[in-house]
Amino acid sequence: MDTDAHRRAARLQELGIREEPDPEFDEFARALARDLDAPFAMVNIIGPERQYFAGLYPSSLDRGVDPRTDPFRTMACDAGYCMYVVTRKHAMALNEVMDYHLFAGNPVVDQIGVRAYLGAPLMDQDETLGTICVVDTKPHDWGSQGVAFIKARAAALVKRIEQRAGLWNGPGTPGGERR
Repeated sequence: MDTDAHRRAARLQELGIREEPDPEFDEFARALARDLDAPFAMVNIIGPERQYFAGLYPSSLDRGVDPRTDPFRTMACDAGYCMYVVTRKHAMALNEVMDYHLFAGNPVVDQIGVRAYLGAPLMDQDETLGTICVVDTKPHDWGSQGVAFIKARAAALVKRIEQRAGLWNGPGTPGGERR
């Protein structure tokens, strides 16, 4: 159960993150898919009612769809695996979702053909804002390097979100700390 949904929504609003396509997040998802050799990647913002892919690869434009009306930008909170990452506040690797009874029956297995998942939380202070993730339609051994990589990329994206919101002093300031 997601007991942090309303706090998360308020923090997302403070950071200027909305349920709308973000070209920078689409590029982030593209690079994540390329670096982890996965056909799909997302920057997933978790709202109280649904998941919203503010970053998506392949992007709406890649698929010739209007980003504002792209049906693949949203998903119910009970579909997929990102809610497990959000509530646990830890990265999760599923090399073969069919090996896990809890995950094998998820709607994305039949609807999208997901067979492997790797995701990490976007942690802002103690709040989980959402996730970044990659999925594959075939089993994929992410390995400990893949898990370490996606955790590092999640931390880098949170830093970028804070910079965009004016909350990060940046690399040239003493300590490079949050304001």
